[in-house]
Amino acid sequence: MSKSFTRRGFMLGAGAASAAILTSRRGFSLEPAGVTIDASKEIGLIRPELHGQFAEHLGSCVYGGLWVGKDSPVPNIDGYRKQAVEYLKGLVPVLRWPGGCFADDYHWRDGVGPAARRPKTVNAHWGNNIEDNSFGTNEFIGLCRLIGAEPYLSGNVGSGTPEELRDWMEYCNYPKGSSLSDQRAANGAPEPFNVKYWGVGNENWGCGGQMNGDEYATLYRRFSNYARAFGETRPFLVACGPSGNNKDWTQKFWGNMGTRRAVQGFAMHFYSRGANFSTKFTPAEMQRQFSSFPEIEKAIIEQRALLDTYDSQKQVGLLLDEWGVWDRMVPEEQTQYGRLFQQITMRSAVAAALGLNVIHRQAGKLAMTNIAQIVNVLYSMLLADGAQCVRTTTYYVYEMTKAHLSQTSIAVAVEKPEPVGLSVSASRKGGELTLTLVNPKPDAGMAVNCSLAGVSARSATARILHHEDLNAANTFATPGRIAPRDHQIAVEGARLVTDLPPLSVVTAAVRLA
Repeated sequence: MSKSFTRRGFMLGAGAASAAILTSRRGFSLEPAGVTIDASKEIGLIRPELHGQFAEHLGSCVYGGLWVGKDSPVPNIDGYRKQAVEYLKGLVPVLRWPGGCFADDYHWRDGVGPAARRPKTVNAHWGNNIEDNSFGTNEFIGLCRLIGAEPYLSGNVGSGTPEELRDWMEYCNYPKGSSLSDQRAANGAPEPFNVKYWGVGNENWGCGGQMNGDEYATLYRRFSNYARAFGETRPFLVACGPSGNNKDWTQKFWGNMGTRRAVQGFAMHFYSRGANFSTKFTPAEMQRQFSSFPEIEKAIIEQRALLDTYDSQKQVGLLLDEWGVWDRMVPEEQTQYGRLFQQITMRSAVAAALGLNVIHRQAGKLAMTNIAQIVNVLYSMLLADGAQCVRTTTYYVYEMTKAHLSQTSIAVAVEKPEPVGLSVSASRKGGELTLTLVNPKPDAGMAVNCSLAGVSARSATARILHHEDLNAANTFATPGRIAPRDHQIAVEGARLVTDLPPLSVVTAAVRLA
């Protein structure tokens, strides 16, 4: 149980409480930080889909990561890595698959039917590796059901056809009686998959076809015309949005859509690039990467506003279905563990929390987000190799902030905001309030004084993720180096007081009076 300070059990003023907490901290300066949380100003529901994940056929994300095969010596559940299933269960509200760039060269029929009869194909986007297609549609749906995730399928526009996407939807969702639904049943799934989320292409401004927004809109209209409801599940069709805050793409796409707009979602991508290898960052390089998160927030606000000029009824949801840090890759690690493998450090954890705070604060403008990616690639939740499976610092940030889901985001204001300074998000449901505080500074602690407006607190508990070394990581050699632990927080009526050491993420569960 976390250490909790209540009015009855800890009768200290805010200043005394702060001093009592901070006496145990040494080796860094302290900066006072004021925060106001206004429970009367609601931002929007933090939908579970805002904590979505992404798995691409890239490196060892799927093969060797999530999927080891039924005959593997690695402990597995019908071919799925057992440890990964146990760690991810209940943490992943929605999972996007099979890409990424891979999606626009993937033909779903290659991945259904008896595994021994599936063709061996070349992964043209990621190293020309051979795919045996043992992990296909049925296996993906099986994984989603094991971990409790909603499936999000990315359709092939770049090298596919409207017929192919249409047939995939029938295969997945038609109840029974058609040749495709009967094929699904023969493949072990008599009941429909009821897939709701369907991407119509991916990054069609780049690896998905090198188009402009006008060209893609023409194709989107054609593909979406055949993307029907095959069964009871109405499809949520996602159009390819811009790279970053590219307004030209958005304007050209919507300018060519006309009056027939079978679009439920519009997906932007935004990566926070790193100038160094993940375990070699300097504080200055870290600060430059962290400075991208205000730009992500700006992009969400401006893309939503631009979208509203074409969608005044706000019937189209804005997605951020690829986001995360993208550092330089260590060649030897890529050779050993697969393409785009990177270590996940304390810096990575802080970046994840900065990103999630942006997402929580802008919950009213977003329908879904998907961090890239889930295992062994880029910003992964897990690292897996052989029988080892390690929870990364990013995993723990998602685990700590899960309490925000299905709560209503409420307004927060930092007294002295900085481009790379204290980051806050808060949400409420009934008598519970969840608060996430992030200190991205490598050399200064913060004495945080939170004022509650419209409510008062009865008690609170808190957990912290922290390491003084920004390059520290949970590796295969040091799997438990960084993990959440209990943290002190003081409560007095309409005030919460806690301290944040450098490079720390704190989430508090507050019981309201």
